[in-house]
Order: sequence, then structure tokens, then C-alpha cells
Amino acid sequence: MQILVIEDERELRELLEYGLTSLNFKVTGAGNANDALILVEEGIPDLILLDLMLPGLQGLQFLDIVRRKNQTVPVIIISARTGEEDIIKGLEHGADDYLPKPFSMRLLEAKIKAALRRAGGSPAHSGTIVSGDVTVDPESRRAAVAGEAIQLTQKEFDLLSLFVRKPEKVFTRNQLLNTIWGYEAELVSRTVDAHVAMLRKKLGARGAWIKTLPKIGYLWSAGG
Repeated sequence: MQILVIEDERELRELLEYGLTSLNFKVTGAGNANDALILVEEGIPDLILLDLMLPGLQGLQFLDIVRRKNQTVPVIIISARTGEEDIIKGLEHGADDYLPKPFSMRLLEAKIKAALRRAGGSPAHSGTIVSGDVTVDPESRRAAVAGEAIQLTQKEFDLLSLFVRKPEKVFTRNQLLNTIWGYEAELVSRTVDAHVAMLRKKLGARGAWIKTLPKIGYLWSAGG
């Protein structure tokens, strides 16, 4: 698996390259987004680790460009910006996950493996799933509301698929983290909340069908 690391701090970039190589990943590093774009043009990597504060072209600008070219390559943001608004903004621009600095290699490895597993795995079920006037096609990874297609990120699509497959089932945040992202961690449960918020927005009025259970999690109740 080829990982592209975009990080302007040389010591951290080299540390990541060394650590990921020791985990048997093929790693290419870039100190700025402009060089990274050239590398992407040469071949889309299997996963991108992206710092936000870069010289020249900023991380979110790079992400916007990549998403116009490829909607599926997993992108994990690694950033010292740890505010909720920063995390939400990163997810809005199409990141699959957000890892605040400093972080452990163990957690980074778990996030990378989960992202690659989701990107490379086949749908658990085939056939179009219908809930109310929301339809989900796991085979083509397309979703629609009242016949109108909606554009979802990989994680948003995975969340919607899980919800519509199991209406009225209560999912805790940790269950969603484990199912969709592949790991459990109370400290990053806001990742789930941010993705659910984005999914609700894209579903429009149907977003209200994702019910919040305070201090517990979420459930899908079509038409409720």
C-alpha cells in the first residue's frame, strides 16, 4: 500500500516515513502541497496523510483539488489545529478522518488500517436499500433522496448505509467508530458527531430521520 505523507516539518515527516515503512507501507513524503500534487498526478496513492498548515498551497486547498479528481482515496488530516470548527471544516472538505497532533504511531496505524480496509473492502450486502424515499446502492456507492442523487464522502455513505439497513436500531458512538472507522476511542467520538452533522445537512429534510439519543448515540427512523 502506497501512502503519501504531506508534512512541512522535516523531522516529523521523516519520523512518519520511518515508522510507516517499518509497518511495511510504501511511503513517499512531500514538504508542501504543490510537490504533493505532482506526486498525485503521477499516480493516486492508496492513502494520504495531510497536514493543514503548509507553505504555499494550504492543506484544505490541496484536499479540494484532490477531491475533484478522486472521491474515494482515503485522506487523514494530521494537524495541530484541534478545535471543533477545524475538525468539522476538514471533514466538510472531504477528509475521512482527523488526527490532532501530537499523536501516537499506534493510533495512527489503527486509523490508516481502518481507512484502507474500508476503501478496499467490498460491500457487505448487495442490492439497493430503500428507507422511505431514501435509496442506497452499495454496489455503485450511490445514494438518492426522492430520486435526486446526493454526493456523499466515503464515511458519510458508510454511515447512511448502516443506518438504513438497520432502522430503529440504536448505535452508540463507539459502535459507529468500530464499525465505520474500525477502532474504538471515547476521545475521538466527536469524529462521529461531525460526520453525522454533515450527513444530515446533505439529506436535507430527511436529515431529521437521524435521531440523536443524548449521551448514547444515534438511530435511523424513516418518516419519524
